Amino acid sequence: MYQISICHLYPDLLNLYGDHGNIQALRKRMEWRGIDVSVHSVSLGEPFDPEAHDIVFIGGGQDYEQDILLNDLLNQKKEALFHAVEGETVFLCICGGYQLMGRYIKTGSGREMECLGALNHWTISGDKRLIGNLVFSVEGLKQQPDGYIVGFENHSGKTYLGEGVTPLGKVVHGFGNNGEDGYEGARYKNVYCTYSHGSLLPKNPGLADELITLALKRKYPDFVSLQPLNDSLETNARISLIKRFTRK
Repeated sequence: MYQISICHLYPDLLNLYGDHGNIQALRKRMEWRGIDVSVHSVSLGEPFDPEAHDIVFIGGGQDYEQDILLNDLLNQKKEALFHAVEGETVFLCICGGYQLMGRYIKTGSGREMECLGALNHWTISGDKRLIGNLVFSVEGLKQQPDGYIVGFENHSGKTYLGEGVTPLGKVVHGFGNNGEDGYEGARYKNVYCTYSHGSLLPKNPGLADELITLALKRKYPDFVSLQPLNDSLETNARISLIKRFTRK
């Protein structure tokens, strides 16, 4: 039997907008296929073992919570998280978690907060809140229709990508990373970052399966593919939302 370990990083601090539903979606979609899943919470003062987990989830949080955990992130977990990223552990990082994976966050007062620096992106606080339903397309994603993802964004930070980091997708409706360049999220190795809350994976099982597949292929060289599940309900709901949001 295949076994997958999920690490939920700072679940008590980074937990906005139902982001825990992403963990639930990953767990259930593996259990339905007979894959053994364990979920481990790691928070302040607790060590992160880069060899112990196959998928790492970091959710969203406000500036207050990010300030609380920054010292722990940089002084206790930085080296181990770098090791996991470069070792191609699968990461899903949402909103605040996305920002913290980058080089820095520049606040509205001009203060520059050092972040993990595992990915070459940075965030600058804006005057306008970027909030609303979000639709973006991900090239190669096996999800109807056309690899479109549906989510919900709520952030004032504008994120910009540097060399070596590619956008996760192209914005069809909404703001995305910064409301300027037309892109949403970031991808580096097996790290997936996005501003999409709400929860992302229950609405978009194709993306959940992509993350699960990457984790299984990394751990088990003989793994080929996941058995299909009936996602007609999610597909119909997503198509309906895309039509509503984009007037298509």
